[in-house]
Amino acid sequence: MLYALASAPYGVYDVTQNAGWVSVGVDHDTAAFAAQSIRRWWESMGAEAYPRAGKLLITADSSGSNGARVRLWN
Repeated sequence: MLYALASAPYGVYDVTQNAGWVSVGVDHDTAAFAAQSIRRWWESMGAEAYPRAGKLLITADSSGSNGARVRLWN
C-alpha cells in the first residue's frame, strides 16, 4: 500500500544576516511544527548570531495554523 503524505515547509528568514532556515516535515499540528521550526533555527543559528537577544519578533501571515486565535502564538 502506498500513502502520499503532504509536506509543509516552514522557515525563518533573518533580514540582518540575509540568511534563511527551512524545515520540511509532516505533522497534523502545523502550529506546533512552525514553533518547533523556529526553536530549531534559534538553537542552530540564532543564539550564536544574537547572543545578547532577550526577545524574538515573529511575523506570520495570520491564516490557518498561524491565526491570531491559535493559543500557541498567544
